[in-house]
Amino acid sequence: MWVICITAVIVMSITRWIHKWRNPTCVNGKLPPGSMGLPLLGESIQFFAPNTSSDIPPFVKTRTKRYGPIFKTSLVGRPVVVSTDPDLNYFIFQQEGNLFQSWYPQTFTEIFGKQNVGSLHGFMYKYLTNLVLKLFGSQALKNMLPEVEKEASIRLSQWSSQNSTELKDATATMIFNLTAKKLISYDEENSSENLRDNFVAFIRGLISFPLNIPGTAYNNCLQGRKRAMTMLKNMLQERRTNPRKDQSDFFDFVLEELQEEGTILTEPIALDLMFVLLFASFETTSLALTLAVKFLTDHPLVLNQLTEEHEAIIKNRQDSSSGLTWKEYKSMTFTFQFINETMRLANIVPGIFRKAMKDIQFKDWAIMVCPPAVHLNPAKYEDPLSFNPWRWKGMKLNSASKNFMAFGGGMRFCVGTNFTKLQMAVFLHCLVTKYRWIPIKGGNIVRTPGLQFPDGFHVQVKEKDKKEATTQNLDGENS
Repeated sequence: MWVICITAVIVMSITRWIHKWRNPTCVNGKLPPGSMGLPLLGESIQFFAPNTSSDIPPFVKTRTKRYGPIFKTSLVGRPVVVSTDPDLNYFIFQQEGNLFQSWYPQTFTEIFGKQNVGSLHGFMYKYLTNLVLKLFGSQALKNMLPEVEKEASIRLSQWSSQNSTELKDATATMIFNLTAKKLISYDEENSSENLRDNFVAFIRGLISFPLNIPGTAYNNCLQGRKRAMTMLKNMLQERRTNPRKDQSDFFDFVLEELQEEGTILTEPIALDLMFVLLFASFETTSLALTLAVKFLTDHPLVLNQLTEEHEAIIKNRQDSSSGLTWKEYKSMTFTFQFINETMRLANIVPGIFRKAMKDIQFKDWAIMVCPPAVHLNPAKYEDPLSFNPWRWKGMKLNSASKNFMAFGGGMRFCVGTNFTKLQMAVFLHCLVTKYRWIPIKGGNIVRTPGLQFPDGFHVQVKEKDKKEATTQNLDGENS
């Protein structure tokens, strides 16, 4: 008899727990409609399911049709409200630090560090932002422009001697080497360990189901982070032991801050910052550049206008062989339109997380702002799936808005945005003025839900001969 009683209690407890899981509550107000999926798993499997569409992710699209622009779900064990509503998204970004604060799932903090810049708030976040601007601020970028152009020119010249170049990996290497040099004076050729290999292992499992079992992508991701952090820590210790007389990279500046009396910067925060900066600066930009070249391949009219803009820059110089100037860079109007349109369709970041802090409708709930739903909204973008850089003509190109959040929004607008645009614009300048390319294989896109090129994008890069360049100049003058 007692066995039956115990069984009944267990069954009732499980039933009650499942009912509570499927019908969650919040402190104030009423939750939006939606489904919480399976206990613990939630709807994580559906969220991470690969798809080849460039449209709004199927996970979001089916639920907005069923529940409306705001719905509840559960991802990686956490209840989440998903917003595809431009007005609510804009309100969330504008109320950062007041009604909402940056928040990411526990798996994210395990990957990027508990004290990564995305998880810090208030004064500490502002302090780190100002620190990063020492590297990515306007004056720093002006000084960096010749280095970025030199690196792009060297790489393109190397690729032109190869039968095939896998563009995603090649651009990632180019950007990583430049960024690592500016951050920590890292030189792959003179290092006993390959720092980027650890980041590659990290990236492969970054947007994967968080199953921490040896052999899984997520476990490989954590191991890649661990090895990269060990290398960064050893570099920091070596720099402490053998300090430099003059500051030559960002590491020197961070060391100086760590040694300041009363500093709020700690070694763990500094190392997590370095890790995030290295990751963010090369992975997202290499994805965007690869997609940009694919768009140019598929849209010859866009390529023609982009080439005309950059050929005109060279033609208007007194010395055609001189390097890019800051004034020339800032004059690349169509290029910035092209970059914005690439980022709109890339949707590299599938979700931006916040948490409701005060007595509002979703208090204590995580909220995921969904940029793809905003960027592909037919009410805001005519024929949203078509690639059309001209749609940006006459619009602001250097800020976030209700309808464009490729670089975030509010006080957490990505501090590296201008660095990304600089690298993309300079690379495109070097590419279209001196080279042409032929697609060989790959270029297929998969989203899981982040953007990926599972087969890469293999191209053959060839240097233009003088006749080609002259013909293009004449075509530009006659158009």
